[in-house]
Amino acid sequence: MSHGRIPARAGVVGGGLMGAGIVHGLLVAGGEVVLLERDEAAADAARARVQRSCDKGVERGKLADAAEPMGRLTTTTDAADLSGCGLVVEAVPEDEQLKRETLGRVEAVIADDAALATNTSSISLDALATSLRRPERFLGLHFFNPVPASKLVEIVIASATDEVWRDRAVEWVRDGLGKTPVVVADSPGFASSRLGVAIGLEAIRMLESGVASAQDIDAAMALGYGHPMGPLELTDLVGLDTRLGIARYLERELGPRFAPPQLLVDLVEQGHHGRKAGRGFYDWNDDAQEKNA
Repeated sequence: MSHGRIPARAGVVGGGLMGAGIVHGLLVAGGEVVLLERDEAAADAARARVQRSCDKGVERGKLADAAEPMGRLTTTTDAADLSGCGLVVEAVPEDEQLKRETLGRVEAVIADDAALATNTSSISLDALATSLRRPERFLGLHFFNPVPASKLVEIVIASATDEVWRDRAVEWVRDGLGKTPVVVADSPGFASSRLGVAIGLEAIRMLESGVASAQDIDAAMALGYGHPMGPLELTDLVGLDTRLGIARYLERELGPRFAPPQLLVDLVEQGHHGRKAGRGFYDWNDDAQEKNA
């Protein structure tokens, strides 16, 4: 395997929003990609997400055409099809038990010299690694949404991760994917989620207590601090349900400063999960951006 180059054949498990974005990134890097989903319907939906992502890349002048990279994508429901992959990234929902089971199923079929990674944004890698036979080749590759446009990948190093795999992951991210790697130790929320959630939760508390409107809170951070978008809009993009899950995990691990505001809990219970659901702190139907009443 040449240094810096993404393995010629890579795998992704889970073709949701993040998984499809990771597949897009791997395809742009030039290799073949195997996308594993739970059933045929989910596999078809995942392929359609990747197709839309590649089509947008063409529209924005980032890809010459979508047909060539899509021709290197294989979708499957059989984990055995991951056997020839030099790297497999797990991107299933943020549920520790589900991730443990998925990682164990993948490890059973991949070669001993293949890397196994998780895209978790907050769950302890040491906890996920307890059931693995080869934890030394396990690490975190935390991508950011939207993956094609994001310039960052957080590389998370677990207690058992071998330095060889750390160095190789840095090269893959920097030279293969053309993104900036940041290396962090395995700790609750790592660096990015911990900081991002802290800002996001405080913004929700400010909205909840009437300090300012969602638009003005977001403008304060975007214009005052140079953030590409404000914390409430970002929460809508990430998903309120996803952010609530991370907040509850961080509250358990780090204490009450990460306790989710009641407004966040209420919106999630009402099904207002953000952009993917059409409504969160903003109304996303027809690209409208009106503050929720």
